Amino acid sequence: MGWTTHEVTNQVPDLGDYNLYSTDAALQEGVRREGGESYESALLQCGERLGQAEMFAMAHEANRHKPKLETYDRQGHRVDRIHFHPAWHSYLRVAFRHGMHASAWSAPGKGAHVARAATYLMHGQLEAGSLCPVTMTSAAIPVLRRESWFETVEPLLYSSRYDERDLPLTDKTSMMVGMGMTEKQGGSDLRSNTTRAVPLANGGRGTPYRLTGHKWFFSSPTSDAHLVLAGHDDAFSCFYVPRWLDDGSRNGVLIQRLKNKMGNVSNASAEVEFQDATGVLVGEAGRGVATLVEMASYTRLDCVLGSAALLRQGLVQALHHAHHRVAFGQPLVHQPLMQSVLMDLALESEAATVLALRLARAFDDTGNDPLEQAYRRILTPAAKFWVCKRTIAALGECMEVWGGNGYIEDAPMARLYREAPVNSIWEGSGNIMCLDVLRALRRHPELAAALQDGLERDCADEPELKRCASELLSLLALAGPDLQAAARHIAQQLVLLVQACLLRRHAPQALSDAFVRSRFQLSGRVYGAIPAPLSLNSVLERAWPV
Repeated sequence: MGWTTHEVTNQVPDLGDYNLYSTDAALQEGVRREGGESYESALLQCGERLGQAEMFAMAHEANRHKPKLETYDRQGHRVDRIHFHPAWHSYLRVAFRHGMHASAWSAPGKGAHVARAATYLMHGQLEAGSLCPVTMTSAAIPVLRRESWFETVEPLLYSSRYDERDLPLTDKTSMMVGMGMTEKQGGSDLRSNTTRAVPLANGGRGTPYRLTGHKWFFSSPTSDAHLVLAGHDDAFSCFYVPRWLDDGSRNGVLIQRLKNKMGNVSNASAEVEFQDATGVLVGEAGRGVATLVEMASYTRLDCVLGSAALLRQGLVQALHHAHHRVAFGQPLVHQPLMQSVLMDLALESEAATVLALRLARAFDDTGNDPLEQAYRRILTPAAKFWVCKRTIAALGECMEVWGGNGYIEDAPMARLYREAPVNSIWEGSGNIMCLDVLRALRRHPELAAALQDGLERDCADEPELKRCASELLSLLALAGPDLQAAARHIAQQLVLLVQACLLRRHAPQALSDAFVRSRFQLSGRVYGAIPAPLSLNSVLERAWPV
């Protein structure tokens, strides 16, 4: 009983109790540069709160206990309640308090979207599942506020008091809005939807319909309302479908089951059936797909932010581990090959953060600047494709820095890795994003011209970037199947060129030079696979100032 066979040594302490904002140079500089400097005090407080060890522990608990569906109560009444771990609600309370669900709309102004993006980049490093409800609520607001009845829900949408109670809106302090688009036979092909809507009277915008059908993915099913796509009169429209009706009864939205997801498990996703569910037509009749595409521009930005957040946390965890773990007589962070890997990951993370904040600034722009519009309409889907894809691979590398310790569920790396693919799939998978980039370039030639002019101007003084930009513009001159087959390459090169230009303009020269060299001059996309050292201590110290 008293024997001691070994002493625990060379194990890395848990990361926690640090400020997520003050330790992230790229985030701080980006917020100031893109117009969010007036929010810095609040962002510092947010970073301090989220970085506490108890918040990391709470995120672990929220994901260890999956939500459970209660279809019927003890007496046999249909209730469709979903029970979450208390930690889930705690994280949503934090998100609402920080205004992630509505602040860009309730308090618009210079840097509002940038400040929200910065908060999102910090929140997403700890708990990604709770981002889904706030993303969809925020994306629904610009659509709903054009409706004549918006004032009836405006106070609840803008409220910072999160209310998890499953009650009619008249009894609540706030509300959330989810989305229901895809069906089992269609996926991203929304025009194959079979859910039908029948008007209760004459029909038209702002009038009630009865919906019958199903949704294969019903996001945030406990939201107080959902925006749903349904067909009528040989067209598709968007409908506001409340969870509770005005008379206090439940709407005819029946939850069939919860999805057993690989990741994002703190958040519930469901399959539902509409049995004469009441929905109010939103927007112009027959313009449902266009309405939801407008919402998607905001949710796709959040996919970029969410992936950049996971990438940042994976990098920080890897650097923290490499500073503490000793192998072959010295800390991992001093090993030349490990330095190449960490350096490459640091470049990827900073490039993702800089691009995400630049996109957020474009959403703050309320004018008609063609370049800002091009960033919103063309570059956002390209960024969603590239940043989300690269994050999946990057988190695998971050996990590998930990070795076997990274592969166990008690450590944070496994959860970060399982979270990563959802952003690449949700709101349109990779191919859908790349085709959307081509569609936007074709339909908005004035925006395409602004983007191309900007690239030519920014790349003119760097030979490698100038050559790649010229090749990309030549490729865009193609038409037909050849252009579509090259869509992924086009999206990739577009994002890499913009990232390189942003880093050259705003990051330390050693970092931007390393990015250009590793992304344009060296072959291969495996992190750390470089023929000559890129182990610049200044870049690693910038990424994680130990």
